[in-house]
Order: sequence, then C-alpha cells, then structure tokens
Amino acid sequence: MVGSAASPQKLSTPLLAPADDEHPLPPSSPITADVDDPHGSGGRLESILTETSVPWARRLRLATVIEMKLLIHLAAPAVIVYMVNYLMSMSTQIFSGHLGNLELAAASLGNTGIQVFAYGLMLGMGSAVETLCGQAYGAHKYEMLGVYLQRSTILLMATGVPLAVIYGFSRPILVLLGESPEIAKAASIFVYGLIPQIFAYAANFPIQKFLQAQSIVAPSAYISTATVAVHLLLSWLAVYKLGLGLLGASLVLSLSWWIVVIAQFVYIVTSQKCRFTWTGFSWQAFSGLPEFLKLSTASAVMLCLETWYFQILVLIAGLLDHPQLALDSLSVCMTISGWVFMISVGFNAAASVRVSNELGAGNPKSAAFSVVVVTALSFIISVIIGVVILCLRDYLSYIFTEGETVAHAVSELTPLLAITLILNGIQPVLSGVAVGCGWQAFVAYVNVGCYYIVGIPLGVLLGFKFNLGAKGIWSGMIGGTFIQTLILIWVTFRTDWNKEVDEAIKRLNKWEDNKKALLADQE
Repeated sequence: MVGSAASPQKLSTPLLAPADDEHPLPPSSPITADVDDPHGSGGRLESILTETSVPWARRLRLATVIEMKLLIHLAAPAVIVYMVNYLMSMSTQIFSGHLGNLELAAASLGNTGIQVFAYGLMLGMGSAVETLCGQAYGAHKYEMLGVYLQRSTILLMATGVPLAVIYGFSRPILVLLGESPEIAKAASIFVYGLIPQIFAYAANFPIQKFLQAQSIVAPSAYISTATVAVHLLLSWLAVYKLGLGLLGASLVLSLSWWIVVIAQFVYIVTSQKCRFTWTGFSWQAFSGLPEFLKLSTASAVMLCLETWYFQILVLIAGLLDHPQLALDSLSVCMTISGWVFMISVGFNAAASVRVSNELGAGNPKSAAFSVVVVTALSFIISVIIGVVILCLRDYLSYIFTEGETVAHAVSELTPLLAITLILNGIQPVLSGVAVGCGWQAFVAYVNVGCYYIVGIPLGVLLGFKFNLGAKGIWSGMIGGTFIQTLILIWVTFRTDWNKEVDEAIKRLNKWEDNKKALLADQE
C-alpha cells in the first residue's frame, strides 16, 4: 500500500559522516569523475556520499555541485512550464477583470473557486504516474513508462465526465454555497467555457509527468511559452474585439490547454528521446486499472486537500459582509500566490523526479541528500520573493483592477501573502518528496488533520466570531499550513532511506505486470 512506506525511521548513519582519513582522493575514486554531465550522475553522487576516505567537507561540496546541476536541469524548465501555464489562467482573469468588478469577481470565483477543484483532482491523480514512472525510469524499466501514461490518461478521462456535469450545474451549486445570485450567474457563464479544459487536464498531466520522470522538461517549457503568446492574442481578440465576454475568455483558455496537450504528444511520438519509453498504444494499459486507481486516488486525495485548501478561503470570503470587496482583494492575492506557487511546484516536480529516480536506482543517500538541497534552495527563493512582494504591496492590485478600494484591501493582506509564500517554499517540495517515495496516503491524513480540522475551523472562528474578516480567515488557515509543514519536515528527515529503496523495488515488481525490463540484458 502507498502508505506503508511512510513510517518515519531515523537514518542508521549520518548523511555525511565525518571522514577518518584526511588523505587526498585516490586517482580512481568515483568522486574525481566529471560532474558536468546532468545525466547518469546518481551513481557518482552515491559514491561521493559513501566515500568515507574523503574529507566530509569536500564530499559535501562535490555532492552539492552535482545535485545543484541536476536540480537546475529539472527545476528551471519545470518552473517555466508551471508559471507559464498558470499565466494563461492569470491573464484570462486579468482580461475579465478589466471588463468590470463583477466580471473580476466572477472570473475569480470560477477560476480559483471551481476550476482549481478540477485542477487539483487531475494533477493529484497524475501524481501516480510521477511515482511509478520515476521509479521505473531509475530502475531502467523503460517500456513500462508508456503503459503507466496510458493507464493514467484512461482513468483521468473517465474522471472528467462527472466533473463536466458538476461544471454544468455550477450556478445552483454556487448559490447553495451562499454566493450572491448575481455573482453565481456570471461565474457559471465563465465556468461553462472551461468544460473542454477538464479533458485537456486529463491528457496533459500524465504526459507532463511521463516526460518529467525522464528529465525531459525543456520541450514542455518551449511549448508552454509559445502557447501563452497565442493565448494572449486570442484572448484579446475574443474579449475586446469580438465582445465574447466571460464565455469567450474561458473558451480561449480551454483551447490553449489543448494546444499544449497536442504539441507535447506530438513530441513524444516523434522524439528519439522517448523511443524506449513510448512504444505505441497498448492493450496492457487497460489491465490493472483497479489497482492503478487506488494509487491515483491516494495521490488525488493528497493533492486535492492541499490545492483546495486556500480555494476554500475564497469561498468562505464570499459569505462575509461586502463579499465583492473580499472576493476581489483575496482573488488578487490568491492569483499572485498561485503564480509564485508555481515556482514551488517546479521544485516539487524536481524533488519527486530526483527522489523517485534515486530510489529506483537503489541510491538511498543520494535520495536523502537531494531532499536537503532542494528544500533549502526553494526556501531561500521563497524568502526573497516574499520580501519583494512586501515592498510592492501598494501597487500589486493595479495589475488586475483600477479600483482604489481594492488596492487598499490588497495592501492590508500582503503581509499574510508573504508568510504564505514562505511556507509554500517548503511544504510543496516536501510533498514532492512524498510523491517520489509513494507516501501519498500518509500525507493525505496529515492534510486532513492540519487543514480541515485545524486550519479552516480556526480561520472561520477568527474571521466571523472575532470579526477579523478576510484577515482572520487567512490567518487561521496559515496556522494549519504551518503545522502541516512541521510534520512533513519531521517525517522526512527521520526517514530510513534504505527502507525506502526496498519499498520502491517491491512497488516496481508489483506494477511491472511480469514484463521483463526493456534493458535488463544490457545491465
């Protein structure tokens, strides 16, 4: 089971034990190998970390150089992909916001209050591909990656059908949740145009994880960057020139996501880099679906509880007095937070790939060291961004709307936004580690307790009982995130990574369908 690997154990030996021998490196030492090659470095990294005859300071320096190059190779394009894809949604909200305050509130509610529910579910279910493909690639079981991709796509497409029905009934659902009829009507119009986007998600996330598991991330970055340029042009034409309003803006967003999906799939079937991992469509994709669904469900629950958490903040804010102002100010902050969050999601992907690859390859120390480096790097970047956001607090809202009242409200919420960004520099990265290890079920339990038993009730208490409004709701939910982050840190750094290697081997043997590894005879 996915949760079985989550029993925290202390490392049997320190990650970088001090060396007893201070002699220089022997000429044949694997540590003297070239560290410039971003591929196949896992074995060298493991050798460095276990070479006790080398001074620990030198091992730390050399290991950090290798790991940083691997992470930058993975994280930089991944950050671009996630930020550019989020920019498409963000720009759609901006185009809608300049139509008026009602349109801004409607697009915000539709985009961050409803659409993100589908995004979280689909991305979460796609994390099963991230775990299995990453570990299979590390173990050189390349042919199984294409099978996992197809299985996940089948399940996600089927999941998209009930989601489309929910989108169709978004107006009465929003009214039932307490939103004003005027905002609910406008938001539902926006949501109708996002129905095709659901199925684009269903294809995109398995494809994305399939490529990331192989450290193929640059093509997705190029595709996403080119697509956002097309998206901006089409959005301008639809909203301002053709006068299609909210529906036109959301339909263009759906079209843009399908462009990304088609372009990535064309790359997979034509690229030589995927010739071993994509061997065509297979009937084997339809076998083992119930078991695959279990892992996908655990992944979805883990990420949905996390992704939906701050979107619930937007829905709760709609119940406050003067809901339009609360929604406008919070939506601006949440949009900025979501965009910056894409940096952490990029590091999340890098952490998941690095950890799953190293576990699949049987390198426990490399997996543990990768966790330390990626967490530290993401945290430093998030602190820098938080400081910049605080310095620009009085100007942020003018990107989205010209209203002075909204600008003042956003400025007051900016300190909470900065705290959220800093926490998001740690928590998503550790969630990526959890995906790489297959701990999705365990993290789901943590998320339920911290987010929904502590964070939301505390936020409601502060917001309504103590009349702190949006500030109180957000403060309480930050408390839940802080507790969750502490738990993930404690569990991650007490993990027995040798045991995780054994669990990865068992998982791959279970999911391989008794098929011989493609390159087994070459090892």
